[in-house]
Amino acid sequence: MRFSPKREILLDAAWRLFYRDGFHAVGIDTVLAEAGVAKMTLYNHFPSKDDLIVAVLERRAAQFEGSLFAAVEAAGDDPMKRLMTVFDWHAEWLRSPDFNGCAFIKAVAEFPLQEAKPHQVAIAHKTRIYRLLKSLLKALSVRQASALARQFELLIEGAIVAAHTHGRPTAAKDARSAAESLLGSRLR
Repeated sequence: MRFSPKREILLDAAWRLFYRDGFHAVGIDTVLAEAGVAKMTLYNHFPSKDDLIVAVLERRAAQFEGSLFAAVEAAGDDPMKRLMTVFDWHAEWLRSPDFNGCAFIKAVAEFPLQEAKPHQVAIAHKTRIYRLLKSLLKALSVRQASALARQFELLIEGAIVAAHTHGRPTAAKDARSAAESLLGSRLR
């Protein structure tokens, strides 16, 4: 797809509004007013509101994963450091001033049917994070890496929800501590 400044403006505005207020609560007219573009411009880029939501989620997934995966790579070759970087990266995100929960958890809640495209985009994103955890655990030669990756995934998801629900940005540090305890019993 060719770069379009107006498409990017629409995506930026939609992201801010959807992330703050929810996908269903924000109407197209609100997005248009925030973006300062005409309805025709919106529909030239996105046939429907759901298509806009999907594009926003796909873009956010690319940004989120790009940043997280880059942090893991920057951690160097030590497999333990690479794994713990996932928790440290989340800790930094949860402390950021613009943190307002997880857009993908929100998408699944607002689009509960598994065949809904926003739900599918959210699941694909969460699956890529799980696969990252699993690959990092395999690099450590951990017994039952798949099962432990699922447990780590639960710790991270729980930290995100706790940080958002209770305003507790230290939840990722708690999740890291729990992960270290779980990991200690699984190393070969």
